[in-house]
Amino acid sequence: MSRRVVLVDYDPQWPLEYAAERQRLLAAIGPWLVAIEHIGSTSVPGLAAKPIIDIMAAVAQLSHATSCIEPLRALGYEYLPEVERFIPERRYFRKLRGEEHTHHLHMVEYNSPFWQRHLLFRDYLRAHPATAQEYARLKRALAVRFPNDVAAYTDAKTAFIRGIEAQAAHWSAQGRPAPVDEA
Repeated sequence: MSRRVVLVDYDPQWPLEYAAERQRLLAAIGPWLVAIEHIGSTSVPGLAAKPIIDIMAAVAQLSHATSCIEPLRALGYEYLPEVERFIPERRYFRKLRGEEHTHHLHMVEYNSPFWQRHLLFRDYLRAHPATAQEYARLKRALAVRFPNDVAAYTDAKTAFIRGIEAQAAHWSAQGRPAPVDEA
């Protein structure tokens, strides 16, 4: 993967774009879905991000994702089964406008570790804006370092993300207390 890494400032339109896409998804594949969530950097107010709406859709059983492939194709999504060799617990779809990715859809089993980890990561960043801004600074630095290599950019974020996930797990174990003023 060697696409250009493009980061932009947070856009308050992203939640609206998610909401509109959510409605389209529910109309097309709603009977198979248990839940649907906006995840990734575009779901965290104030966080710089690649301008791609990440959506996580939960099914009761991962095998139900097969029934969604054709209806999703009709919405403009492309199913990429080859990524399952890296993350077998997820079915991955992307939506393009020309060459640009506009939406990524991650279909997983409801309440699976993948589901829980991504929601907790999002919720932690939403509740801890200083941590979100630290993450944004890292992403901007890595975008400069790896401007034409999304895979290297993504790999370079992993250690930081794992650290946030550990903090989020501790936070969750404490009942997700109100955030400390980090500003």
